[in-house]
Amino acid sequence: MTTEGHIAALERRHKELDRQIEDEMAHLSHDDMTVAALKRKKLEIKDELQKLQANAA
Repeated sequence: MTTEGHIAALERRHKELDRQIEDEMAHLSHDDMTVAALKRKKLEIKDELQKLQANAA
């Protein structure tokens, strides 16, 4: 996979995690541990995206 393709895949995953977080938070009885895990994964992807974009520039 090219760097551009990898970045695009990570961006899609980042947006998907954002949607999952919103869906989970919409429930009155949302699971704080699940939300925290999703946010942690989203942050990991954001960090990886920043590294790839910095290396590609």
